Amino acid sequence: MTDDPDKKGRALALILDAWEQALADGAEPEVIASVAIYAALADMVDRYGADAVADFCATLPERTRKGEFTLKTD
Repeated sequence: MTDDPDKKGRALALILDAWEQALADGAEPEVIASVAIYAALADMVDRYGADAVADFCATLPERTRKGEFTLKTD
């Protein structure tokens, strides 16, 4: 997995563009989110295995509470 911030930034921009397109096409945000999480986790399980992904997922509550997944800046 790469830690290159430029590659991560470009990938995020592409994903957010696809998200906006799905919204414009009438998809509900909750459905897009669910499908995006499923796709990401399925790919990670294929690459790293179920145990590694389960361990990763166990870190998500704390990371979420710390604001790591907040895109909006005030």
